[in-house]
Amino acid sequence: MSKLHFTTKHANAATVQRNWYVVDGTNQTVGRMCAKIAAILRGKNKAYFTPHVDCGDFVIVINADKVKLTGNKMEQKIYDTFSGYPGGRKEELAKDLLKRRPEVVIERAVKGMLPKNRLGRKMYKKLFVYAGAEHPHTAQQPKALSF
Repeated sequence: MSKLHFTTKHANAATVQRNWYVVDGTNQTVGRMCAKIAAILRGKNKAYFTPHVDCGDFVIVINADKVKLTGNKMEQKIYDTFSGYPGGRKEELAKDLLKRRPEVVIERAVKGMLPKNRLGRKMYKKLFVYAGAEHPHTAQQPKALSF
């Protein structure tokens, strides 16, 4: 009797197909939107997802200044940075950061949802966030993605 032998196909750099997606952040909740973006950057939406290979797609986020935060996060959520020098810690409320640099809110949320290693840093480089409705990636012909 012959035995059937099945092998699992693992993705590698040669077999990965990369797509471009554009996400409109208008009236989207930051956490829910960023969780879905992180899954796409990681490649979890693909049948051949392999954890140790970067098989994710490119994601462009437009209208980052029109996202919303639920509850009291606008008044209570604090983003802090540290320069490394004594007294170099700065705090900023979410409403102030959203006014000043709205891209950072989405970038930091997505970065926190990706793996904390060199593979996660490679995935993070495929994210492009813009405050307005225009983006310079029209040559890539991104597909609209709605959540």
